[in-house]
Parts: sequence; structure tokens; C-alpha cells
Amino acid sequence: MAKTGEGGQGSDGVRALLRGLEILRHVNALGAARPGEIARALNIPRPTVYRLLQTLEEAGYVAFSASSNLARVTRLAASLGEGTAMDSELCRVAAPLLAEYAARLVWPLDLTVYDNAAMVIQETTHGRSPLSIDRAMIGYRLPVLRTSAGRAYLAFCPEAERALIVDHLRRLGDPADMFFLEGSWLDRMMAETRARGYALRDAGEFRAQTASLAVPVRAGGAVLGCVSLIWIRTALKTAKAVETAAEPLAELANRIAAALEA
Repeated sequence: MAKTGEGGQGSDGVRALLRGLEILRHVNALGAARPGEIARALNIPRPTVYRLLQTLEEAGYVAFSASSNLARVTRLAASLGEGTAMDSELCRVAAPLLAEYAARLVWPLDLTVYDNAAMVIQETTHGRSPLSIDRAMIGYRLPVLRTSAGRAYLAFCPEAERALIVDHLRRLGDPADMFFLEGSWLDRMMAETRARGYALRDAGEFRAQTASLAVPVRAGGAVLGCVSLIWIRTALKTAKAVETAAEPLAELANRIAAALEA
């Protein structure tokens, strides 16, 4: 790697990286912080703090609310170390159960939770499944409307929460979400998902090579997360996936919820 002089771009890039990490540690320690507070605490110019927060947000490590002027770390940031997301009670309970069911179902399984307009993978069996085409998926942020996990979460979460999530997605205005934000599509998807007890993604709307089926993990009237089975579309028909996996997946979700409540 070519070296750059002290005043060159390489030095500036390293300095920006170190400042970004410093900001990330500071926000993580406080839980939430305003840019002005970060600037004063770390002695970094406020415009630089805003620029670095924007970069961290684009990378998925920070969520910044313009209305409250608060920055918070995301589950992706927590997943980098021995952090909250990885050591949470949900992950602790779910990990051995996912391993048990992965041995039966073979296709990879994910445990996801909702976080700031995305479903974030907290536990997965992709690394041990011989049929997986993905690796290093923990911390990966999945779209809500175009994944089975997001659809299951929306269909079964409380109505007030669902309204907030949909409003948030509308404000974000991702072009890929526009079709799925239409009221008629949303209503039909949620009605079908509730009637079946599981959500589907099998039309190539996200990761065209794969399809998935998801069920919610519910306790105390809330949806704690979702468990999903992912398969290669050319290797397995949806009807066969449903026939072999829907019931075991629902059983897995119920066992996770029961263990948490116990």
C-alpha cells in the first residue's frame, strides 16, 4: 500500500475514520446524543460531527432523527462485538433452537428483529447450512416490505406500531418500496399472512435467487422478532417449502417465545 504524507489524503482519511469511531463509541455509551453535545464532548467541530454522523447513518451504524436531533447506534453497530444484540436474551434462547431445527430443515434459518425501518438479522444458520448461498449475515439489514420477515412482523405487530412503521417507510420513500406501500397491496398481504400464519417472499422482489417463509415470535401481545427459512427458488417450489417448513417454523417460533416467557 502506498504511503501518503502527513498532510495528504491518506492522513485525512485515517483521521476521519478515528473520529467516526470515537463518535460511535460516545453515542453507544450514552444511548443517544445530539450533534452539538458530541461536538463539545469530543472537541470536534460541529459540521464535522454532522458529516460523520451522515456517513455512519448511510453505512447503517447510526440512526439519526432530524425531528429530535438525536443520534443512536443501530443493532448493526452492536453486532460488531460482544454487544447487546449478540448477547440478548432472545439470541441466547433462540441460537440452540435454530441449530436444532436447521438440522431438520437443512435450508438456512434467520432470526430477525425490527430496527429503524429494517429487519436486522440477529442469529442465523447460513454459515452451517450446506444449501446457503450467503455468509456473514449477522447484522445484515433487510427491507421490511420486500422480505417475508418484514411482512410477518407488519402483519402481526400491534396496529399502532404498524401504522408508525408504514408512515416511516412512506417518509423514507425508497423507490423499491412504492408498489408495496399501496394500501390495497398492504391490506391483502396482511390479511393473507394472518390467515395462513406465515408470510412469503417468492416473487423475486428481493434477492431474486432465493425465496423465504417467515413466522413471528410473539409474547405478551408484542412481536419480538421473526424466524425465517430461506431457499433457492430454482431448487425448491414454494408449495413444497410450505408443506415441509411452515409447521416446524411455527413450532420453532412458539418454543422461542415459551422459553423467553419461562
